[in-house]
Amino acid sequence: MSGAVDIAGEAHPALRWPGLWWPGILAAITWAAAAAVTQGLPDQVDIIEWTQTGNVAIAQAALAGLFLVLGLTARLLPALHRRVVPLGPWLVVLGAALAGWQLLTAKFSVLPMPFFVPPQQLVEVYQDDWRRLAESVLASLWLLARGYALGAAVGFVVGVGLGWSKHFGYWAHPLMRLVGPLPATAWLPLAFFLFPSSASASTFLIALATGFPVAVLTWSGVASVDPDFYDVARTLGAKPRFLVLKVAIPAALPHVFVGLFMGLGASFAVLVVAEMLGVRSGLGWYLSWAQGWAAYGNMYAALLVMALMCSGLITLLFKLRDRLLSWQKGVVKW
Repeated sequence: MSGAVDIAGEAHPALRWPGLWWPGILAAITWAAAAAVTQGLPDQVDIIEWTQTGNVAIAQAALAGLFLVLGLTARLLPALHRRVVPLGPWLVVLGAALAGWQLLTAKFSVLPMPFFVPPQQLVEVYQDDWRRLAESVLASLWLLARGYALGAAVGFVVGVGLGWSKHFGYWAHPLMRLVGPLPATAWLPLAFFLFPSSASASTFLIALATGFPVAVLTWSGVASVDPDFYDVARTLGAKPRFLVLKVAIPAALPHVFVGLFMGLGASFAVLVVAEMLGVRSGLGWYLSWAQGWAAYGNMYAALLVMALMCSGLITLLFKLRDRLLSWQKGVVKW
């Protein structure tokens, strides 16, 4: 160990004083430095006055104080210490990154305005335009839920049919190989022509992006079930319906969830494109509107919300997977 603090958040042996958590103390120093940079250095962009600079500095100073308290007392509280130790290096890096962000934008204008904005402008967007952002998030979630649920349901049924029935596979497999690999966004012109509204066309595109990975992974899961499971069930008098519902589908669930994860990522990408081009609401529309008005602060604020929303949905899906497949908890991590 060469540095003062290793990646696990433990101090160098020479610095292991009783009761001190050094990453917390280092995080306090970096966040205090970020607060000093935010409030102490003058802004170099004269044409813009950021009203939230002082509040951002206060928040950074408050977090610095919190991290200092944790650094001094965390080891005295073992349960708290176990929770915060993995966060130590990230807390240090985030504080330094915020200070660098301020220096490169508001303080020295190394990154030109209006294409790059300081953190306080994002805070201003969330304060002044929260209602429109919230409406966009709700619209995106509703559109994503419709398309994702439809695509997942159809893909699951198709995948079970492909894995179970040779007759079904004879007709469905060529169509899957022809249509499935095409990006869903390639169908944009045709979808907006065939469907009566942009919302229904966007729902179809999201369903198409979701359905293919779900169908392929479900098919793989059903096809890979050990034949001995079927033989045992038939010996006990099981009918084909029981074999599908109680043997094939439960055994294929790990593959199904992999397809659901892949489908969620693909559907989110299609959601943004569809909202940019056809739907007059949602985060994709908000991004397009912000770019059109050169409101880059609003654009970055929407991108941050979008990243948190996508990450949150994937986390919820992982929670559901761990609950239904408790014997595989921790095999796939997020």
